[in-house]
Amino acid sequence: MTHLLFLPGAGGSAAFWQPVADLLPDTYAKTRLNWPGLGHEKHKPGFDSLDALTAHAAAHLRDGSNVVVAQSMGGIFALRLALLYPQKVHRLVLTAASGGIDVMRFGASDWRPAYRAEYPQAAAWITEARPDHTAEIASIAQPSLLLWGDADTVSPLAVGRHLSRLLRNSRLQVIAGGTHSFAQDRAAEIAPLVRDFIAS
Repeated sequence: MTHLLFLPGAGGSAAFWQPVADLLPDTYAKTRLNWPGLGHEKHKPGFDSLDALTAHAAAHLRDGSNVVVAQSMGGIFALRLALLYPQKVHRLVLTAASGGIDVMRFGASDWRPAYRAEYPQAAAWITEARPDHTAEIASIAQPSLLLWGDADTVSPLAVGRHLSRLLRNSRLQVIAGGTHSFAQDRAAEIAPLVRDFIAS
C-alpha cells in the first residue's frame, strides 16, 4: 500500500495537511506529522535540531512505497529523507518549500520576525538554522511534483523554478494567486494534483 507522509512547515502542526489528506483516497495509508517544539506544539526533550526532526520523520517511513508530501520548511526534511532513504522514498510533493536552499537570494521576505511574533514559545533553534543542500539536490532521482503559488512572498515562485532545475526528475506546477498557505487554503484544488501525480 502506498503510504503518504505529510510534513508541515515551521508552524509544526499536523493539522495543516488534514484538508488535503481527507480528500485523498482511503486506499492510501496516511501519516500527518507534527514538529514538537515548533509553532504551538508542545516541547519534547531531544527535539532540538534539524537532525532530530529528520530522525523523527524517518521513523515514520514504512516498508514499501512512501510518498513524502511537504510544506515550506518541511521540504528540507523531505529532501533529506529522499537522500538518506532512496529505497523507501519513491516520490516527493513539495509545496511552497525552502528545500534547504538560500531563498533570500530569490527575493523571499524574512519570515522570522513574523514567526516569532506569532509563536513566541517556539524553540529558538528553528529561526537560527540555515541548512544548505544545494550541492546534494541534483542527486535526487525520485519523481517530484513542485507546487508553487505565484503570490507567495515567503517562498517565491523563483525558488520553485530553481528547485525544478536542480531536481532532475521534477515537474513544477504554478498555482495562480497561491500564497504561502495555498496547500491548506485551497485543498480541493491541490488534492487532485497530488492524487494524479501519485497515480501517474
